[in-house]
Amino acid sequence: MVGNLIRYGYVPFLLVGVNGAGIALVAAGASKVWLLALLGAAVAASFAAERLLPYAVEWNDPLADRRRDVVHAVVNEALILGSVAALPVLASVVTVVDVWPSSWPFALQVLSAVLVADAGITLVHFASHKVGLLWRFHAVHHSVKRFYGFNGLMKHPLHQSVELAAGVAPLLVAGMPVDVAAALSLAVAVQLLLQHSNADYRVGPLRYVLSLNEGHRFHHLKWAGVGDVNFGLFTLVWDRMLGTYCFDPGRRFSSADLGIAAKPGYPSGYLAQLSEPFRARGACASGTDDG
Repeated sequence: MVGNLIRYGYVPFLLVGVNGAGIALVAAGASKVWLLALLGAAVAASFAAERLLPYAVEWNDPLADRRRDVVHAVVNEALILGSVAALPVLASVVTVVDVWPSSWPFALQVLSAVLVADAGITLVHFASHKVGLLWRFHAVHHSVKRFYGFNGLMKHPLHQSVELAAGVAPLLVAGMPVDVAAALSLAVAVQLLLQHSNADYRVGPLRYVLSLNEGHRFHHLKWAGVGDVNFGLFTLVWDRMLGTYCFDPGRRFSSADLGIAAKPGYPSGYLAQLSEPFRARGACASGTDDG
């Protein structure tokens, strides 16, 4: 009973329930603090689902990485929230022409922002596997040895900033309102939890459209070139256009499939991971060397 509830209800709860509640609260003029409460509920649901119905039981066990992952999550989520807070100033500088569809229903405005941000973030993610400089920073995210919710926010803050800028810049140019940006920030955080979740959930045919954990595991395969697939954050639409879509429903994954093949000893401490991209020399993109 509980297993089936998680298997088929977990994704709708986060994707529709949490995001929907966030959209409704923001549209009603509620304090943005409520979005933090919703994010906390999403994180709690993520950890509960992973323990009650894990894809891989061993991925629930810390590998001396719990504190590091919490720091990554706090720092990177703070960057996202800080960007939202700075939006009025940024918009006054970069808005070229205010063509934002303010007359649309608020939920549709948020959905439009999600789709535009998905395109920008996906393209930077794709480039991060092809351009050596970007890969050195993105490698932090691929150094994980277990696949669970918090992996989504395990990123070098500089790389996350580049991805975020690519996703948000077109929206700022078009005059995106602060309220839409706030709802979008919650959607990004929820998506990262779902995309890297260790919960053994099911979404049926939507797994071929949405970028969730079943498809994203292929992206984290460590062998050279194999992980250069499924770059999308929210959807797999751009991957189909780029020719980088990959999915095999019978494939199983273990910790032996994860990490960076060319750097099995990649630093595991937070500060060491922040400094590693600056020490790396001659590091190639994952498609040619690091996997």
